[in-house]
Amino acid sequence: MRDPIAALVRQEGWRAEGAAARVHYEGGSDRYAVEFYAETPRVLYWSVPTDDEGETAAPVPREEVPDPLRRRIREDLDEAGIDPDVERREL
Repeated sequence: MRDPIAALVRQEGWRAEGAAARVHYEGGSDRYAVEFYAETPRVLYWSVPTDDEGETAAPVPREEVPDPLRRRIREDLDEAGIDPDVERREL
């Protein structure tokens, strides 16, 4: 496990998945998976359907992600010693 990944998994809800760390959030009817990739370093947001919807996860553009969630991710990155500005990097 890479050091940034190890630091993130100490934050609430984060878990390691290979070269990435992932966390899931639910708010209202929205469900998101958020992934941090240490090697690039980048943050990706995914819309996660409920099991009832029968769809697959889809990437979400940053401008469509609620600001409170983006702030929370930047806070988690900062607390893990990762530059929170990586959350703003585009692919």
